[in-house]
Amino acid sequence: MSRDRPSKTARKVALNVISLGAKPGMEEVLPAEIVDVTARLLVASGEVGRGAVRFARSRWAVAIYEAFDWMMPGQYEAFAHRKAFCERQVRESIGSGATQVLVLGAGYDTLGWRLASEYPGVQFFEIDQPATISRKAKGIEKLGPRGNLHLIQEDLGNRRLVDVLVAVASWNGSVPSVVVAEGLTQYLEPAAVQDLFVQCGVVTGVGSRVVFTYVGAGDDGRPDVGRWTGLVMWLLRAGGEPWLWSISPEELPQFLEQAGWTYAPRFTDSSGRCGVEYHAVALK
Repeated sequence: MSRDRPSKTARKVALNVISLGAKPGMEEVLPAEIVDVTARLLVASGEVGRGAVRFARSRWAVAIYEAFDWMMPGQYEAFAHRKAFCERQVRESIGSGATQVLVLGAGYDTLGWRLASEYPGVQFFEIDQPATISRKAKGIEKLGPRGNLHLIQEDLGNRRLVDVLVAVASWNGSVPSVVVAEGLTQYLEPAAVQDLFVQCGVVTGVGSRVVFTYVGAGDDGRPDVGRWTGLVMWLLRAGGEPWLWSISPEELPQFLEQAGWTYAPRFTDSSGRCGVEYHAVALK
């Protein structure tokens, strides 16, 4: 992944969200306003033009996404369920007393901007590598800044989360918080994933939760997305953003316990799997 240019994956996910808004039935899954706000943010930030947004909203874009869904069955619609899951968990966390929301690898996600005005007593923080977050900041400036939304330009591959937040005066490491790691863990080295959960425990208070997604592992311990795993992994490597970590659902509880967290399967639906990823929640 190039650290000097905005993330291609972040742009792809945002355009995917916009196209899902054109797919019948997805309006019942996607969080309210997410499609329109995402479209406005992408254009305002300069990440894409209005023509790209118009195409993403077309039935042709939906058809193309569906045509390529054979490589990772169900993953196209899974983006909508993933967004809904993360937002539902954030709202429930706030309802349970969380006063801070931290989104890791935020990309062009609009959860913080949309919820910041709805929950003025909650502080929202987003961290992503400088090239992506600086472009997003330009878009948010045009959409309308939120006083309780803080964008942090930092590459967590180069600097530990603990060190980043120590330098953020408005972050309070002793209060209940919710950390969102959506579509992030598979891009980190195994040791980095373990360390990230440990750090999340250090920078948050009792009663916090981590809301995250992960890719399941096959018998060989590598990411398993089905029949076309080899092709998918090759395409990801060729695109410069390979998947590096995965874990089987059976191993997840012990993994989280070793990092100081408790697996909370009651917060997910059935197996927690949607598309090729799993949804999960860890409690402190």
